[in-house]
Amino acid sequence: MLDLYGYTYSVYAWIARLVLHEKGVGYRWVEVNPFADDMDPDYLATHPFRRVPALADGDFVLYETGAITRYIDEKFPGPRLQPAAPCARARLNQILSVIDGYAYRPLVRQVFSHGVMRPRFAWPADPDQVARGLAASKRVLDALDRLADGGEFLVGPDLSLADLHLAPMLSYFCEAEAGRRALDAHAALRRWFESVIQRPAFRDTRPALPAATAARV
Repeated sequence: MLDLYGYTYSVYAWIARLVLHEKGVGYRWVEVNPFADDMDPDYLATHPFRRVPALADGDFVLYETGAITRYIDEKFPGPRLQPAAPCARARLNQILSVIDGYAYRPLVRQVFSHGVMRPRFAWPADPDQVARGLAASKRVLDALDRLADGGEFLVGPDLSLADLHLAPMLSYFCEAEAGRRALDAHAALRRWFESVIQRPAFRDTRPALPAATAARV
């Protein structure tokens, strides 16, 4: 049995769970709060950067979401989530790089964190972070909209890691009303998103966010 270490609300832990569910791989969830001052020293030995997720497959321990999801896809049976053709595999890797390099910060760390999550936990939030995230998100959404214009999935005719990495981030982004409006301006990306979030694995792994305690942006 695999052990997946993660924080309930972590978008990257959600991505790892989503891939496991799509592959039909069983696992044990181990909750880790990366913000805790008293983090278990054993976990620090597992992940020296105090982040989530991490995966333990027997004695083999792995951290970094991209490494984890590729390992799951390549080791276990089930639908293949990485195309074999060089051009399609390159497009997949391009999209994953765009998501991690350009989408995560504005969509999740700025708009979702400061516009939704921090207010719900009554933590300090910075409206300027939301504004900057929304401004930065336009270029990201424009690029992803062009990449989503080819069909049901982002890479070729089949579900891939690209779909499973992006959908949770857009879901969190759309928890903010302004995020939903921004996505609505990108027809191809919105159409792709509305399709992929209907998948049972997405619904089964979606974190239950705490109730709102402040107005949304």
